[in-house]
Amino acid sequence: MGVEMETNETGVELTEAENELYDRQIRLWGLESQKRLRTARILIAGLNGLGAEITKNIILSGVNSVKLLDDKPVTEADFCSQFLAARESLNSNRAEASLVRARALNPMVDISADKEPLKEKTSEFFGQFDVVVVNGESNEELLRIDTICRELGVKFIATDVWGTFGFYFASLQKHSYVEDVIKHKLVSNPDKKKKYETVSIPTQRELDYPGYSAWLDFDVSAPSYSRTLKRNGPGVLLLSVLQKFRTTQQRDPSYKTREADLELLRGIRDELLPNSGLGDEALGLIFAQISPAVAVVGGVVAQEVIKVVTKMEAPHRNLFVFDPETCAGYIETIEAK
Repeated sequence: MGVEMETNETGVELTEAENELYDRQIRLWGLESQKRLRTARILIAGLNGLGAEITKNIILSGVNSVKLLDDKPVTEADFCSQFLAARESLNSNRAEASLVRARALNPMVDISADKEPLKEKTSEFFGQFDVVVVNGESNEELLRIDTICRELGVKFIATDVWGTFGFYFASLQKHSYVEDVIKHKLVSNPDKKKKYETVSIPTQRELDYPGYSAWLDFDVSAPSYSRTLKRNGPGVLLLSVLQKFRTTQQRDPSYKTREADLELLRGIRDELLPNSGLGDEALGLIFAQISPAVAVVGGVVAQEVIKVVTKMEAPHRNLFVFDPETCAGYIETIEAK
């Protein structure tokens, strides 16, 4: 089951070495938050460039353990952004190839690899973790894992990067957190001119995050969504096209078959979203995983995992999109039907 980590209930005391190593982080988000991180068990499935970036950030934060899961080999395309796997690891398993450099980042974190296919994993496996992060999978598999995680009370994040485009979806169920509320306190005497000072009051909040099915049920072509689409750009449309490509072709667009895949992408776009405004230029930006986009999306995902574990501040609710044309990210709120 996912572990509920309330203040003073972790039962963990940091060692002198941990206090020294995490001193800057403790100053940033507090000792109790660092203790919660110290007990957190994280699964990262998919050790492409995005998976490597998330892994690096999570390990450096000081969690208890990280499981790296991937049954795929290291390819030449991985070297665009996968910095944990050495060049000489070509054709070896991606999770195992990432271990040496991952462990060197923080020897205080227990890091292990699993090279079995994700689709063979059952609820018994996912129940070992507090947060499950998955990238590189089909919608069908993401829905299967999210369903299991919601039954177990495990937090789930689906994410991906294609070229310079990326997203994540957070399925956090009922999530409680502490937020600092700024208020103005009267500090002057009654017979003098009123004087106020700003005070920060920690306040308990709770948000309900719908499951991954909310995204699958979301109608991007609905007239009611057109105004939001015009304001934010066609990123959500591009996500729909790319996920449909993965489902129908059982792979992602490849730079090796660029022209043929662009034709397939245009066909999917025209079938799913006729007259949508999703141009050919955006379709040309989604090959391989480009390191700057991986750094942005991976950094945001890791930040959200840290928020979930520490229960400090509200995680974004609930779809993050990184637009390749504007090189900017934005949040969409996707509600369950």
